[in-house]
Amino acid sequence: MALKVGDTLPNFTAKDSNGNIFNSQDFIGKQPLVIYFYPKDDTPGCTVQACSFRDHYQEFKDLGAEVIGISSDSVQSHVRFKSRFNLPFILLSDNDRKLRKLFGVANNFLVLPGRETFVVDGNGTILMVFNSMSAKIHITKALEILKKEL
Repeated sequence: MALKVGDTLPNFTAKDSNGNIFNSQDFIGKQPLVIYFYPKDDTPGCTVQACSFRDHYQEFKDLGAEVIGISSDSVQSHVRFKSRFNLPFILLSDNDRKLRKLFGVANNFLVLPGRETFVVDGNGTILMVFNSMSAKIHITKALEILKKEL
């Protein structure tokens, strides 16, 4: 079942691009999160989206939020992707697709992993769920809800 506005962020762990274990509970009660699922590193739309999050990263930080990108790519792929495009935010590897399943992120067009963004307040309540294959609009929507709700 897909997560929706008003739900509580489930506890999850995953490896980040540094090979460390990321635990969602380390952020609850401390800061808002913008969690975005994307299909694949180094593809045109995903690169546009990641670079747009990078270009607006300071705005998210100024609002107290951390950005987290999740795809099924390996940790090594994330290392290359972060380095190539100078991405300052956290990338998590979901190679077993457990996080996609936990969040209820469906495939688009039946085969492509979905592109979906979740905005979570500092207490772990989901404020926004946005699903669109249009990569750039996710950043605008996430900033709008953070500015409105925080």
